[in-house]
Amino acid sequence: MTGILDGVTGAARRDPGAIALQAGTQVLRYDELLDRAARIAAAVRARVDGPVRTVGLLCGRTPAAYAGYLAVLALGATVVPISPRWPAPRVRAVSRAADVQIVLTDVETDAGGLTLPDDADLPTGPIPWPDRVGNPDDVAYVLFTSGSTGRPKGVPVRHRNLTGYLDDCVRRYDVGPGSRLSQTFALTFDPSVFDLFVAWRSGAALVVPGEQDLVTPTGFVRSRSITHWFSVPSIITLARRLRALRAGSMPDLRWSLFAGERLTLEQARAWSAAAPRSTVENLYGPTELTITCTRYRLPAGEWPSTANGSVPIGLPNEGLDAVILDERGRPADEGQLAVRGPQRFDGYLDENDNVGRFTHPENGLTAGNYYLTGDRVAWADGNLLHLGRIDDQVKVNGQRVEPGEIEAVLRVLPGVDDVAVVAGEPEPGRVDLRAFYTGAAEPGELAEQARAQLPPYMVPARFDRLEALPVTDNGKTDRRGLAGLAGSRAGR
Repeated sequence: MTGILDGVTGAARRDPGAIALQAGTQVLRYDELLDRAARIAAAVRARVDGPVRTVGLLCGRTPAAYAGYLAVLALGATVVPISPRWPAPRVRAVSRAADVQIVLTDVETDAGGLTLPDDADLPTGPIPWPDRVGNPDDVAYVLFTSGSTGRPKGVPVRHRNLTGYLDDCVRRYDVGPGSRLSQTFALTFDPSVFDLFVAWRSGAALVVPGEQDLVTPTGFVRSRSITHWFSVPSIITLARRLRALRAGSMPDLRWSLFAGERLTLEQARAWSAAAPRSTVENLYGPTELTITCTRYRLPAGEWPSTANGSVPIGLPNEGLDAVILDERGRPADEGQLAVRGPQRFDGYLDENDNVGRFTHPENGLTAGNYYLTGDRVAWADGNLLHLGRIDDQVKVNGQRVEPGEIEAVLRVLPGVDDVAVVAGEPEPGRVDLRAFYTGAAEPGELAEQARAQLPPYMVPARFDRLEALPVTDNGKTDRRGLAGLAGSRAGR
């Protein structure tokens, strides 16, 4: 396979007995992980008529899930991660949109397919590694992000978008045999790809925390001898609230990476005090630009001071071209960030979603088009500073959320006349969604129906019924006013 799997098989050949994966009490060596993947691949091939093209992975962070991920890639197929916490309607919608042929799962589900933990379903005896030869243009995975139209958008990422980025990360963060990388991200969230393949391309160990470990990360880092930590910044906020981030509590951590949300200078100071020998980097990037596309390393000396208290997002990765555009699409010192280069994807699964997301689409979507991130940035002392969104999109625990998608689901429910979803920040580093609506429905009923149709991170934390939604002078819903109302009600 020409792609991200090459490095994994190379690491396994160099040291097959090295630890590749540790999840709870389960430990797999490289030879064991690849053997398990080969057996799953053989079982999938036996179940699917014709070539295997697209496989759903409806799994938690278990050894079976990671072996299944490798199995799909070994078949030259595309992985479509699906969360076990997603409601059934979303699972079906994503599977249809991606044209999933079979679902691999490690949980009880009505999705059908192959249940991974059941060894009785896997071939026995010697199993050769799949011999399919792929190419860099093959799609490695499809992730689904929140869409303003009321349905999730499929983002296909090809092997060629990934390989150079992963190799650069291995070098930049000095990852190799003996390194132990955390795996804090769900497989439906693209930083998980960094965790898996930066570790496995270099011969390092991938170490999976339990849910409690994410609440008290210092204990996990110490007990598992973690050398490289990567998570959303909100984990810092949660750990501080629980007084689980004591100064000097992670003395041997070497690298600390954060992405997916705004990293505040206050959060970075608290983490750095707990891990005084660790280098801290702030990474930024939408799924469409392959995991992260800019980075900023906090210096060993004096830290920057920024107008909004955020750590800068730094400069683009090598090989990427980034510009700031004003409202008319002209270069500016402050405005929307636009990026192109080898990490930029080739367009959404549904071509209709490409509208308005690229520069000069009238000439066709080519490598020369910039992807319009929707993020507002400015230059500050030679680095990019993230200032927020130019639209209503928000991040909740690092996951992209389009309020319009939630509103589309809620608006058709019985007893709802109109609805607006906004984000509040009850404390720095933590974002909550609030739904304001008009109609006869009870808040508890709406919450229950929302949970049946939306992923947990998209379900508003509170539903408030109003006599009427406030409007601006031009008659549009006053979202800024509602956001202020959400903040004032956060503690109620």
